[in-house]
Amino acid sequence: MANSASVSKTSKFSSRDSTLGDKIFDILNYTFLTCLMIVTLYPFINTLAVSLNAASDSIKGGIYLWPREFSMENYKFVFKEATILNATLISVFRTVIGTVITVFCSAMVAYTISRQEYVLRKFVTIAFIVTMYINGGLIPNYLLIRDLGLINNFWVYIWPGIIGVFNLIVIRSFIEQLPESVIESARIDGAGEFRTFVNIVLPLCLPVLATVALFTAVSQWNSWFDVFLYNSSNVDLSTLQYELQKILQNSNTTNSVESALANSNSGSSITVTPLSIRATMTIVASVPMIIVYPFLQKYFVKGLTVGGVKG
Repeated sequence: MANSASVSKTSKFSSRDSTLGDKIFDILNYTFLTCLMIVTLYPFINTLAVSLNAASDSIKGGIYLWPREFSMENYKFVFKEATILNATLISVFRTVIGTVITVFCSAMVAYTISRQEYVLRKFVTIAFIVTMYINGGLIPNYLLIRDLGLINNFWVYIWPGIIGVFNLIVIRSFIEQLPESVIESARIDGAGEFRTFVNIVLPLCLPVLATVALFTAVSQWNSWFDVFLYNSSNVDLSTLQYELQKILQNSNTTNSVESALANSNSGSSITVTPLSIRATMTIVASVPMIIVYPFLQKYFVKGLTVGGVKG
């Protein structure tokens, strides 16, 4: 009886200690995650507050989570440009078309080099990986694009990056984890390689394809340097990022700040400043990706981790 009572008392104390330890861990864990969330969200919220604040007031500083003098003048200034609407449509077309074609072609090549029976798969893989470290240079690349007839052409946004080597390796690693029996059963049923790829492999690769699609879409949406190199003379093919970049470059930082300070002392106000334009541009460029990300987020971690685990 005494032994059973002591055992019961010991288990009660150990349970109580374990519960207390769990509570302390939960408190520390939630505190850390809350701090991490604040550190992550604050720059975006601060940028949003600056973009919604009057420009003449923003240069005084002291804006943190909420605009001090609410104003939409920054957004009116950015969107008053006649080329913004067309540039936005080009960016959307570029992102959608480029993402679909790049993901499909990268997955098709990844499936090819993942097949054990393909005797050149190691050579082709190495050839692709070499391009990640060795580049022909800006001038040879421009001459190649020119000779291909892609100058002042929409497809210059698509064809040069149709195969992403990093995406290719990620998809190949994922495909190699798929059960070989599934592919063999499709072949037994008479399916060819392309039909096996489209009907069997692609549906099973949805998590990694969503991950690669997110990477590709962000890259396509944010890209502006290729517009500057190849399509800067054609306004109809300009993208949103390039137009925003031109707006920022056209604003004289020194003169704007000095003018804002002078106007603030005289009691008048200035419409925009480089600081307010930069904040507004950041929000305009980020919002579409922020809207798309939640739909792909559930595949994101799985797509990156499953391919890296050997079965």
